[in-house]
Amino acid sequence: MGPIEAVGNQYVVSRRIYSEDSFKDDHAKLHRYHKTFFDHLRLYFSCSAEKAKKIALTFFPIASWLPMYQIKEWLFGDIVSGISTGLVAVLQGLAFALLVNVTPGYGLYAAFFPVIIYFFFGTSRHISVGPFPVLSLMVGTAVLRLAPGDPTNNSTEAITALNNERVAIAASVTVLAGIFQLALGLLQVGFIVIYLSDSLISGFTTAAAIHVLISQLKFILGLSIDAYSGPLSLFYTLRDIFTNITETNIADLVTSIIIMVVVFAVKEINDRFKAKIPVPIPIEVIMTVIATGVSYAFNFQNKYGVDIVGTLEKGFQPPAAPRLSVFQECIADGFSIGIVGFAIGFSVAKVYSIKHDYVIDGNQELVAFGLSNIFGGCFKGFAASTSLSRSAVQESTGGKTQVAGLLSAIIVMIVTLAIGFLLEPLQKSVLAALVVINLKGMLMQFNEIPNLFRKDKYDCVVWVVTFLAAVLLGLDLGLAAGVGFELLTVVFRTQFPKCSQVANVGGSNVYKNRKDYKEIYEPEGVKIFRCPSPIFFANIDFFKDKLKAAAGFNPLRVLRKRNKALRKIKKLISKGELQITPKGLICTSYDYKDSDDEELDNNRIEELDQPLNKADIPFDIDWNADLPNKIMVPKVDIHSLIIDFGAVSFLDMSGMKGLKGVLKEFIKIEVDVYIAGMDDNLLDKLERCGFFDDTITTSMIFLSVHDAVLHVLVKKELNSLSKLKEIKEKETGFYADENKNGSTGHKEYSLTVSSQL
Repeated sequence: MGPIEAVGNQYVVSRRIYSEDSFKDDHAKLHRYHKTFFDHLRLYFSCSAEKAKKIALTFFPIASWLPMYQIKEWLFGDIVSGISTGLVAVLQGLAFALLVNVTPGYGLYAAFFPVIIYFFFGTSRHISVGPFPVLSLMVGTAVLRLAPGDPTNNSTEAITALNNERVAIAASVTVLAGIFQLALGLLQVGFIVIYLSDSLISGFTTAAAIHVLISQLKFILGLSIDAYSGPLSLFYTLRDIFTNITETNIADLVTSIIIMVVVFAVKEINDRFKAKIPVPIPIEVIMTVIATGVSYAFNFQNKYGVDIVGTLEKGFQPPAAPRLSVFQECIADGFSIGIVGFAIGFSVAKVYSIKHDYVIDGNQELVAFGLSNIFGGCFKGFAASTSLSRSAVQESTGGKTQVAGLLSAIIVMIVTLAIGFLLEPLQKSVLAALVVINLKGMLMQFNEIPNLFRKDKYDCVVWVVTFLAAVLLGLDLGLAAGVGFELLTVVFRTQFPKCSQVANVGGSNVYKNRKDYKEIYEPEGVKIFRCPSPIFFANIDFFKDKLKAAAGFNPLRVLRKRNKALRKIKKLISKGELQITPKGLICTSYDYKDSDDEELDNNRIEELDQPLNKADIPFDIDWNADLPNKIMVPKVDIHSLIIDFGAVSFLDMSGMKGLKGVLKEFIKIEVDVYIAGMDDNLLDKLERCGFFDDTITTSMIFLSVHDAVLHVLVKKELNSLSKLKEIKEKETGFYADENKNGSTGHKEYSLTVSSQL
């Protein structure tokens, strides 16, 4: 191989034309040893002090960052951030408990215990772990399915029993989701989140926001209606709301509207002037304090009949074991909650890790969320992930590490242990209004539809289908339907890839789609075909059809026509009806019709699929020339077919079988076939599976399309010189025979000379 020379912005490479065989021969000594499966297994189970330390730091990330904590630089920011985030976490915990259909006090548990566990096991420094509306609603769906409706009587005992039952179900579902997360994390399969694309998560969370919005209308309007779960539950809830709209509690409605207008306006001010305001105005906390004071001062509960938070128990309840019966009923719910919770938490964590330039570990995040939910569920909390709004508060107020998260948990603990009773007069409609305001970001995702349509129509369809499925079928079935449809789009993309014919651009080694450029170079008689997709059982027929369309003919049909024509020519020769003269061929029989061999075509189809022997024919046949007696055979205007495998990542057994079959079809009609740019792993797999034989050999494999093209040009040039030499020798022999015998005699006469490159 020659040196690589750089001249200005150009480069010149001098080397020989490489097929895979010739490249391996030249570089056999430079080939590296590849580790086997047993080598990796041995390395995985090996033990050393360094490896033990790495594992310990992986499972306990706090041990890596806490000793390096910069007290002077970080502590003040973490304190301010922790207090701000803790106040928001208290309100969101109370509010999101309404989505779970449990009493608001249990929302404080969900805002406390998961934060403590994540502090030790999480790898993100900025996310605020705790309740998230989508997860809360998913847990609430399972709760309503297993403990539906209201008690048959309004006695305190019946209401308490129903509430305790729902708390136990919510806690058990949360533990189950945590078990799934922990198992996936320990098995190192954090990559499972890749099956939830951004468009799918966006469509799903937008649908969840619609569910949350509808579920909070009954609190905003002060209506007492049944709760529904399952398919079309959203529409049943809307039906009941409109049916009972005349019973709206005006006090709840007016309070909710005031809260939403003021909070929305101040949040907009915070967003617009965030560069000038050092700490965002805690408008949610302010309005909650005001609403609580007004409700208490004017006795809204007795005077207007509003529904309030009610008694908040002081302290934490003792842990309780989850119910195995709930595990059996809610396996699908637990898995979907675990996956969605991790996907949302990891996506938010990834945003802040990129912004602040540090690394997060997806598998360890699964472990952290799993342990957080298991621990929180055992203490009667419900599923936790992270909230974008709460995490934004923690990061924007100066939070540097999870010390801020720990301080926010302490704020929640103070409220739970000491001052929670102050929130008892708070209207549930206020909490519902805060929930609705926090949906703004998710509802604004509708704006993504036009952008997705312009950028990628498949992603746009995934968004719409996931949204509609989640709205119509419910969140659990909707998520499953969305994932299924998303995977189906992957099948569509690979089953119907945009295959193309490529050609040389600029007279260099660059090959692009011939439709995209005006001035291209295509060697005469050469077709270059590119398939940008894996080749497997679902698209092998599509691949073969596209390959034949690029070639311009069906090789099997051409072979059959040639065999039929060859039989007819042999028959004419045997009957003496085809005479060979120096001026050409003279046929004395009737005109040949394609239908004459129809019976042969039907009865001996397998024989026609194999090339017939031409050794007993005293001349060469050019199938692209006019044949005697008007015998018609499809013209083949190519002599070489190059298939670009640069974008083919794998072949399954069906793909190998189909590929081998179609390659042999072209070879049978004397079209040279080459494969270029094949990955080494794919080539090794073909060799292991016995893909190569006497017809399909590794000499057909070239390193690049340019290598294959140059090989074809050299080969055709050599063949042209050989043919010209052969013709001259035949003509010399004929005239010598003529001079010797004094007659024209007979000579082997080629119908025409094959077209030259």
